[in-house]
Amino acid sequence: MKNTGHAKIAAILLFFTLLGWGAELRAQSESYPYIDIRNPYYRKIPLAVPLFKTQPAGPREEENARRAADLLAASLDFTGYFKTLDRASFLFDPQKSGIAIPEITFQNWTLVGAELLITGLFEQSGDAVSMELRLFDTLRGRQAIGKRYTGSLAEIRRMILRFCSEVILHLTGNRGIFHSRIAFVSTGSGKKEIYTCEFDGFNPTRVTYNESISLFPSWSHDGQYLAYTSYKGGKPDIYIRNLADKRETVVAREGMNITPAWAPDRLELAATMSFSGDQELYLLTAAGKVIKRVTNSRASDLSPTWSPDGKQLAFVSNRTGGPQIFILDLDSGGERRLTYEGRYNTQPSWSPRGDRIAYACQVGGLHQICVVDADGRNPMQLTQGPGDNESPSWSPDGSLIVFSSTREGPSRLYVMGAFGTDQRRLLLLNGEQMNPRWSSAVFN
Repeated sequence: MKNTGHAKIAAILLFFTLLGWGAELRAQSESYPYIDIRNPYYRKIPLAVPLFKTQPAGPREEENARRAADLLAASLDFTGYFKTLDRASFLFDPQKSGIAIPEITFQNWTLVGAELLITGLFEQSGDAVSMELRLFDTLRGRQAIGKRYTGSLAEIRRMILRFCSEVILHLTGNRGIFHSRIAFVSTGSGKKEIYTCEFDGFNPTRVTYNESISLFPSWSHDGQYLAYTSYKGGKPDIYIRNLADKRETVVAREGMNITPAWAPDRLELAATMSFSGDQELYLLTAAGKVIKRVTNSRASDLSPTWSPDGKQLAFVSNRTGGPQIFILDLDSGGERRLTYEGRYNTQPSWSPRGDRIAYACQVGGLHQICVVDADGRNPMQLTQGPGDNESPSWSPDGSLIVFSSTREGPSRLYVMGAFGTDQRRLLLLNGEQMNPRWSSAVFN
């Protein structure tokens, strides 16, 4: 009971501290040129994140402050927007120097190439932590952001990611990815089960215990539900899971019930079902009730993905021979073919910005990640080299793509920039990982 009360008090302090101190420093903020994440040639900004000044400056406090500074640098570096500078080059001692204007000598930072600087004051008393974090534009010699966060040691990650969101909001106009999650399939237990992790692979958590094949996870727009396909009932059916109370609704019509996809703005699903004879797309309520059938062809139609405005679906169909991607307008019922390059294009994922669709294409007998404009122009291959690259899914701000790859042998999850840059492994778990889906929701 005592620990629970302390956590509640810390959360209340964190809320009111954010509210008050952020407003106080807003007047000092100066606008920095935005990073245009739609520009494939944007330049990475040199960023310095020195160790935080600690009070008191004991070994325990310094270690916790170091972890906080390292997390901040790594989280911002994950976005691909920054070139994080080596601390060994810094002309700065965090325990002897000031962290705010006028104590900061900006020339010391421009000399080592830093265009942005983040300083921090880390204060600790027992389990209670207070952090004062500031972002500076060193070229202009101005403070851009100042925030103070108060909480417990266990909330350091939460506080750091809140500040990272403020930095990205200042530079790009949106809060970025720091409070999003990724759902995926893993065989770590010996069966294909659904897992989730945070945006950077932190805290992988098993969600299902079906002891069967579970595939195709999909987040609801508010992050409250996961829909997925499972064979735990003996055939492929759709399960709609309330993540808070872990209760599930099953869609088990005759035949196949697969590839669910939540609408971007409402609790409504698109999915493939075959109770009418062949595989067609249907719209479903959050309770699994069929609203209406939206495709009607003799071919198989599957793997729907919604446009950000919820008015169109991209999907896969073999109606022209091999699998290709088509787009359906839900109001008019009109359909058009999107992909024409290659004979095998599947697994579409519509960018949250609405301008591009990522998909798995087949090149030289291997699957690769490609993108194409929503009007069918400018197809582009993003991945190269050995192994299969599949199941692309966009980050909520459209700046990154998560996907699965066998480039190192077993299937693993990887992340890259929206134009194929900075490809790196997301996490390393037992078994294989596949079918990643990035949430559009932000989790606090």
